[in-house]
Amino acid sequence: MALRIAIGGFLHESHSFAPRATTYADFVNPGGWMGLAEGEKIIGGLAGTSVPAAGAIAAAKAAGAEIVPLAWCFANPAGPVQDEAFERIAALLCANLSRALDKGSLDGVYLDLHGAAVSDSFADMEGELLRRVRAIIGATPLTISLDPHCNLTRAMVDRADAIAPFRTYPHVDMPDAGARAMALLFERIKRGKPWARAFRQIDFWLPITSQCTMMPPMSPVFAERARIAAGSDVTELAFCFGFPYADFPDCGASVAAYAETEEQAQAAVDALTGYINDRESDFILDVIPAKAAVGEAVRLSNSAKHPVVIADTQDNPGGGGHGDTTGLLAELIAQQAQGVVFALINDAEAAAKFHLTGEGATVALALGGKSDGAPLQVNAKVLKLADGNFTYTGPMGKGNPGNNGPTALIEVAPGIRVIVVSKKSQAYDQALFRHVGVEPSDCKIIVLKSSVHFRADFQPIAEKVIVAAAPGPVVADPSVFPFKNLRPGLRLNPRRT
Repeated sequence: MALRIAIGGFLHESHSFAPRATTYADFVNPGGWMGLAEGEKIIGGLAGTSVPAAGAIAAAKAAGAEIVPLAWCFANPAGPVQDEAFERIAALLCANLSRALDKGSLDGVYLDLHGAAVSDSFADMEGELLRRVRAIIGATPLTISLDPHCNLTRAMVDRADAIAPFRTYPHVDMPDAGARAMALLFERIKRGKPWARAFRQIDFWLPITSQCTMMPPMSPVFAERARIAAGSDVTELAFCFGFPYADFPDCGASVAAYAETEEQAQAAVDALTGYINDRESDFILDVIPAKAAVGEAVRLSNSAKHPVVIADTQDNPGGGGHGDTTGLLAELIAQQAQGVVFALINDAEAAAKFHLTGEGATVALALGGKSDGAPLQVNAKVLKLADGNFTYTGPMGKGNPGNNGPTALIEVAPGIRVIVVSKKSQAYDQALFRHVGVEPSDCKIIVLKSSVHFRADFQPIAEKVIVAAAPGPVVADPSVFPFKNLRPGLRLNPRRT
């Protein structure tokens, strides 16, 4: 008889100090992703996308399981999730789970979670969601996939039979993580009892810009993780980087293991945390001020054969930024940079004006700056208009729908073009450029509002990548925020050894 598996998801990465909260409407219409869905709409809506649940669904189908879809949703990173949103979505997911049980017993449950969600009332939002799910399903096997930027908590580890974080940043293995979580669920069902587990938090924050698994210091950590896992009896050895913008005691990096015995799990956790702690100083961030970053990019671009890429890391929409600060753009104009395409400025009002006036028109307006009150006055020539609908093609988002709303390519100064969109979106895929008729490899300087995800699609074509610190809420050094609830002894920056 086929296994009966319930599948759902509730994903958000919450920045305690971001300029705007996350509402229920943000989950209903997230932009670039499927909106809040339940039942069979989940299966069709996620098919062919790169989200973890898509990998889990494919693995369940391949195993001949009966899939019982519950509810699934995502909202772009921003401020804490409002109570209304959490309660409505959690209630929907749990009600569908209860109805599923009315129709027959479940062999297992899989949930697609992020792990760094904070709501108004629950600092560990996923821990609370898992508490509610456990109250409904009892001892039924439950596994979850997580973004490695989760702030993993003891409650998450204890309430899930296994966790499966992604192992890459940029996250090019999201479906693989979902499939791995499903495989763990099948294994847990077959064994008939829970694994032993161990959990440990790391006492220093890992800067976002130092977390890319494509290069040191993070790449050797994952090589060591694989070595330890292969040489021990652990079922899963999970390393989570943390998202250092959430103001609660469990914010930060951690390691968890599931194994046959507690001793085995603890030994694996000890080995990996020891390796990371011994290399703390390797994680000291390497970010330069905007003026110096632009100067270096201009110098290199004069003789470069490939685009010089600047990451506008502190206004990363994928970390809670609004994607509309203009400090780096102003610096490019001041230094008269040439051959620039700036991606992107999130300004629906400006995009609407460009669409109203049409291609070829010149529009004087204050661009961007809605989130920080610092727009940039420009005379913008409208070069190209688009509807903002496209399909991602890069390694991280291939197959995902892009929906940025009315979009425009404008020129704000000689040699400086800007992609303006109507919805918040991280610039990590070359399809965003091609949608407005720009071939990225033809640019001299590419500016991207992203911290690391862009590297999957843009680093292969880049002469050099420069990470710049310009105004924005996703600060490279989060210790500047007025945290009030962190645990004692946590170091907000790696220390030199």
